[in-house]
Amino acid sequence: MKKIYRYIVMATVAICTTAMFVQCADDDDNGNALNEPTCDDGIMNADEEGVDCGGTFCEPCAVVLDFSGTYAQEDVMGRPGINTVFGGTDMVKNDFNTTIVSGRASFQPIFQQNMEAYFDVYAVALGLDPADVNYETNILGLDAATFTTVLAQFDALQVAPNAQTTYFDPSTGVALTGRTLQDDVIDISLILIFGGGDLMNLNFDGDPEGEPLLISDSVGPGDRDFSLPFPYMSGPNTL
Repeated sequence: MKKIYRYIVMATVAICTTAMFVQCADDDDNGNALNEPTCDDGIMNADEEGVDCGGTFCEPCAVVLDFSGTYAQEDVMGRPGINTVFGGTDMVKNDFNTTIVSGRASFQPIFQQNMEAYFDVYAVALGLDPADVNYETNILGLDAATFTTVLAQFDALQVAPNAQTTYFDPSTGVALTGRTLQDDVIDISLILIFGGGDLMNLNFDGDPEGEPLLISDSVGPGDRDFSLPFPYMSGPNTL
């Protein structure tokens, strides 16, 4: 009888010990679940040497966090599309991307040349003489040289901490002091380039003779409501 009693005690201890180490669920929701650390929980726990790396179970941090190599800035998006549209060649675009903002004055002539070339191409598409379709001082009162200087040399989103922050507000005339979520920056950029100086007459070259407009990409905000919390997701499409 003593042997049988000893075996029962040993089996009971083994079962209890095993249960203590494998429990993962908290069936009674009392906060006593034992959660084993993993290598993808975004937390530095157990004997990890970094977040989800090193230690007994995870890959070495040198493997997981390998930042060796040469890195280059891929694109500049201070004002969306500026370098893409006005940079021209890949070489110019790459040079622009690797030049600090304060050193980009040398790109102004290239930007102006490319902008004027767009007017020529569009004029030909309309069957007009390119000499008759040119950039006009825009709604900000900027001539071609000044405007392309702003685009090239100051291609960074600025913030006006003590004034209105906007990409362009036609009601106040304030422009390029930052960007709000509601700002349609592509349409605004097209207006500044092709709209001429009269907000009431935003034709391609400022001429009210019915020429096609080139002041919008015709893409609206959809059903995004920017008054809602991030990420401002649109509702699902329904059939």
